[in-house]
Amino acid sequence: MNLDPGNPNWEFLAMIREYQHSIEFRPLRETDAVEDHQITVCVRKRPLNKKEHARKEIDVISVPSKDQMVVHEPKAKVDLTKYLENQIFRFDYAFDETCNNEIVYKYTAKPLVQTIFEGGMATCFAYGQTGSGKTHTMGGDFNGKTQDCKKGIYAMVAKDVFKCLKLAKYRPLNLVISASFFEIYSGKVFDLLADKEKLRVLEDGKQQVQIVGLTEKVVETCDEVLKLIQHGNSARTSGQTSANSNSSRSHAVFQIIARIPGTHKVHGKFSLIDLAGNERGADTSSANRQTRMEGAEINKSLLALKECIRALSRKGTHLPFRASKLTQVLRDSFIGEKSKTCMIAMISPGMSSCEHSLNTLRYADRVKELAATDPTEIKASPTDDERGLKIEEHANNSVLSDSDLAQLRSLNEGELSQDLYTFHEAVSALQMLEEEVLDTHKLVMDNATKFLNDAHSVFSATHEVDYDQEAYAQKWEQLLIQQRDTLNNALDQVSQFRGQLLQEEQISQKMTRTRNITRYN
Repeated sequence: MNLDPGNPNWEFLAMIREYQHSIEFRPLRETDAVEDHQITVCVRKRPLNKKEHARKEIDVISVPSKDQMVVHEPKAKVDLTKYLENQIFRFDYAFDETCNNEIVYKYTAKPLVQTIFEGGMATCFAYGQTGSGKTHTMGGDFNGKTQDCKKGIYAMVAKDVFKCLKLAKYRPLNLVISASFFEIYSGKVFDLLADKEKLRVLEDGKQQVQIVGLTEKVVETCDEVLKLIQHGNSARTSGQTSANSNSSRSHAVFQIIARIPGTHKVHGKFSLIDLAGNERGADTSSANRQTRMEGAEINKSLLALKECIRALSRKGTHLPFRASKLTQVLRDSFIGEKSKTCMIAMISPGMSSCEHSLNTLRYADRVKELAATDPTEIKASPTDDERGLKIEEHANNSVLSDSDLAQLRSLNEGELSQDLYTFHEAVSALQMLEEEVLDTHKLVMDNATKFLNDAHSVFSATHEVDYDQEAYAQKWEQLLIQQRDTLNNALDQVSQFRGQLLQEEQISQKMTRTRNITRYN
């Protein structure tokens, strides 16, 4: 079996090989038909990398067929006997380590391109832990630290958009193609095409979500799109993690928009999202507030995203899009008959990533629950319809409050504990207060200039020998009262903000204590 006896996990490797020899592999091939789904959920397994090979990591993921993935989870009994727990998942497509970006694109984002020409909204998400291949899939191949954007899904979509534009079917529409690129970091939106300027997200009178001041560049060639992608990628927020020294801590959203000429009205839109590493969503117990808030926002946005995609297939279901900034800015992608979504879940094959890979697969499985069968034995599984019925009943029987966050809690009790829900509430309140405090701070600075100019003007009048003392006193008093009210309001807000910071700190400490007690017990 060509096993390495020097590998400490050779027994697990032997068990995995034995399992693999008992099944017939029928992986996805380029000749397989592309299916049409409103929601497509697929999983991509990357090959073991150099670091994993150097650590003698074993590959614990098998891809037996074009729609199934098996995780060989290493376990040990009480007497230390080793065994495998083979966990089987089924998706629309399963890409093994031999599949390149072109094959992945063919079955995921490519079928969605025409959606935007037919007046619909298309979205494609890359999801998984840091280092699982999300940025490689969306942005393109890396050669050292240099990224070849031409080989990423962003560029492939752009190329096909310009092809469609020239088709006889769509040419009469004379659509204008433009692109924008922004990131969502810790609940704030930054424009990647304008020196990472912070932007405001507001709902207009028609309940349409607008990102105020977002740069949108008209593009006429694929090369122009590539330049925007390169510019945006270089500006993304990055930080240190154990998995990857230059890992992204933000959700990057690249959008290609088709507009009707003259009216500037959106005809269709394709949103391509490279999500933050999902392991960061669990990092809500850090001693550092910034990291805690970062983790809370990622955790909340991933839960909200899952429920918004699921709601697409359940007509009339409330969309909890206000629960996170990510789902808020993508609201129009989750409504309408013509909306289509694809999620590409990325997993690392190494044994040390097993827990993260299982978490990724469980999340993807919840987005679109497809019954899986064991490749080694045919056994009865609940049908998709039966599973769907259970979800519907759960959603309808839940007592939901008006809060989108409360709805997330009711739909995800296993993943969103009461403590974590309370923490999310505190973080959301903190983020809202922060916005208000910053707005008022700007107002105080603007008013200060006006106040000094007005005060100077009122004071100048007193230089006259016979100035009107009553009029002077009245104007000066009025100016002082206005300035006092502005400053008192700012003082009240910043005091409230400091109180909220303290509350977040206390809730976080309580959660850490609870975790520690649970661990020791």
